[in-house]
Amino acid sequence: MTDQIQRFLFDDTNVRGEIVGLQQAYAEVLDKHAYPEAVNRQLGELLSAVALLTETVKLDGTVSLEVRGQGAVRLLMAESNPGGDLRAIARLEDEAALPEENASLAALVGEAQIVITLDPREGQRYQGIVAVEADSLAACLEDYFARSEQLATRLWLAADGHRAAGMLLQQLPDDDAHSDADAWERTVHLATTLSDAELLDLEQRELLYRLFHEEQVRVFDPKTLRFGCTCTRERIANALHGLGAEELRSIVQEQGEVETQCHFCHSHYRFSAADIEALIESPGAGAPTLH
Repeated sequence: MTDQIQRFLFDDTNVRGEIVGLQQAYAEVLDKHAYPEAVNRQLGELLSAVALLTETVKLDGTVSLEVRGQGAVRLLMAESNPGGDLRAIARLEDEAALPEENASLAALVGEAQIVITLDPREGQRYQGIVAVEADSLAACLEDYFARSEQLATRLWLAADGHRAAGMLLQQLPDDDAHSDADAWERTVHLATTLSDAELLDLEQRELLYRLFHEEQVRVFDPKTLRFGCTCTRERIANALHGLGAEELRSIVQEQGEVETQCHFCHSHYRFSAADIEALIESPGAGAPTLH
């Protein structure tokens, strides 16, 4: 499986779609951690979903998808950007309480919310929230689009701990250029035959042909996806700044410096006592120069 995402549309209709497949990027995310199989599967679906969302919103910035729960798994998070970088993480409250490896999202996280964050390089940050009221991530996201975006959207997500994949269909607002009134119902009906095995095993163009060979499908060039962490020394400094002067000075007094690591990629960052004082004295978040 090639790590890539492809956009496609159905000519003379208001229906568009995307299809994504992940293997190497998915493996690199999991290699950073030692999560149980049930968590690995959900992270694969989350990575596929955030890649699809990023391609849908066309944002110059980052898109993150978080599931914040009260169950054995307290957090599932995946993040993507237009360059094709993906990363993900999970936080477990009680690994011993995890259900079987094929457990649904709802069984893992319990009472939970899904938070979708759009963080542009310039402009205002946006967050959308939807409760986890269905068993699967795909169903929850479909509910979000129906309520918040008022766009008919269907998603198919699958992951097996080694590969992850997803497909999205979306009906855009109609206009006079699109006269095929039955296109949405027809394409969704064709897609409902899709199995997890097909989504994971078949090449993307073969899959699209198998599902939609009776339709006029225009497929665009694929975009490569990869594991990529966006952590930087400046971002870590910004996070430390939020701890406050008292907490930072207390750590320096005990340890002589502040050492931390990125939870996504495990890169280590060290800040000397002088670095921390410069950070505290800086007017905004983050130190102007840290050595």
